[in-house]
Amino acid sequence: MSPDTSLPAARRTDADWWRDAVFYQVYIRSFADGNGDGVGDLAGIRARLPHLVALGIDALWITPFYPSPMADHGYDVADPRDVEPVFGDLAGFDALLAEAHALGIRVTVDLVPNHTSDRHAWFQAALAAGPSSPERARYLFRDGRGPDGAEPPNNWPSVFGGPAWSRVDDGQWYLHIFAPEQPDLDFTNPEVLADLEATLRFWLDRGVDGFRVDVAHGMAKPAGLPDMQPMEDTGLLADHGPGDHRFDDDGVHDVHRRIRAVLDEYPGTMAVGEVWVSQDERLALYLRPDELQLAFNFKLLTAEWDVDELRDAVVHSLATVAGTPAPACWVLSNHDRPRHVTRYGGGEVGTRRARAAALLQLALPGAAYLYNGDELGMPDVDLPDEVLQDPIWERSGRTERGRDACRVPVPWSGSEAAYGFSSRAETWLPMPEGWEPLTAEAQAADAGSVLSLYRTALQLRRTSPVFAGEGLEWVPAPDGCLAFRRPGGLVCLLNLSGAAVPLPEGRVLLASADTGDGVLPHDAAVWLHA
Repeated sequence: MSPDTSLPAARRTDADWWRDAVFYQVYIRSFADGNGDGVGDLAGIRARLPHLVALGIDALWITPFYPSPMADHGYDVADPRDVEPVFGDLAGFDALLAEAHALGIRVTVDLVPNHTSDRHAWFQAALAAGPSSPERARYLFRDGRGPDGAEPPNNWPSVFGGPAWSRVDDGQWYLHIFAPEQPDLDFTNPEVLADLEATLRFWLDRGVDGFRVDVAHGMAKPAGLPDMQPMEDTGLLADHGPGDHRFDDDGVHDVHRRIRAVLDEYPGTMAVGEVWVSQDERLALYLRPDELQLAFNFKLLTAEWDVDELRDAVVHSLATVAGTPAPACWVLSNHDRPRHVTRYGGGEVGTRRARAAALLQLALPGAAYLYNGDELGMPDVDLPDEVLQDPIWERSGRTERGRDACRVPVPWSGSEAAYGFSSRAETWLPMPEGWEPLTAEAQAADAGSVLSLYRTALQLRRTSPVFAGEGLEWVPAPDGCLAFRRPGGLVCLLNLSGAAVPLPEGRVLLASADTGDGVLPHDAAVWLHA
């Protein structure tokens, strides 16, 4: 089935295009290398746009490509209004944007407001200026506790391990919820808010269609920066939940209103938030009419391969958005979490389950985000210690391996590394042997491949009227299965019962496994028009 690429272009005039869009996350270092240095870049993305057109996605989300010392691979931004030379330049970005738009693909970029790089001009000025200076007021500098201020100002831990505070030469401490190279900004400072608005306008004026807001539950901190209850007392310190003062302070909503006010000046643009909160009602607050258009609901990403957990994830996600203007926003994998092929068991079992999960995700009402390589069924890679680069590895005293396993470059073609990702074999993270069957080239020629399943699913999702409407109705299903019907007539059945089950009444549109004998196998999903 050849994908129909006419609809995405038509949607460019639709201000609410994002409500049911399929976004494709490009982790820029790992998608495609256009200059042969072993690191993905903007030219590589541009060269692979035909793959994305054939896949049938509506929009890109490109992870940070801004100037950065790469302490956290781009999420430590030294200048949010330029391009890191390893990834290209502004002219290259403009060319990518123009070509993507001509092909009917929108482009959204990462916004990293919570912190800067320690090499940012502002932070360097803060170090030079000293205590009580206007330069330090842009960040969260504090005097220490204890004799001679030798202890951190509070007990907050860094997400990456160790304390969330580092001391500078004059004795003060600065807050960094992530790595020491990522000092947190103080969003009670008008200068900080004004600079964020300048960054938004810089990219919107270039023509971007929106933003993914990194750590969208960060930015605001409670007055006085009080201690947190230790995790052994509450179990919540590292859970982004109640009692974790690092995140989800009510003041963060003022920041999101400022972001939304700028976006509203550019019709058809949007923002999606990375909001890690444990309570549905807290997530819903970010989706009020004057805040984010979308927020990732990570319950599907964190659910085990269990019918009750998966159904619960769907129920909670829909309940979260029910009282808001926003649709649900579904994600199975990203650059921070183990890939779902691996989470679901790896190997043939993990791949079979990932195929079924893809049909579950894409049948649900709302927006969907794919992570580069999802469409190939990419697994995590067990990397040797000596190649690990994630700051979590060193910050944890080499006890937590970090996120590198899900960031290995995408295989495109050929029988040996770098499988068409780069013109050189040595890539920024090594690619394993035996990936020829996983390449996009091999899978495009196989009607039964994961890539072919995604292409067909996205074509149906985009063109078939059975996907109409934003609601769903749960319908009776055999034990160990879940089934729902969309208003347009789509029925999705997912079978985790341990045995094959009879297909419901209706015409089969697509299945993740063979249904030729009138049954749906275990660990499989099917779309029907009933």
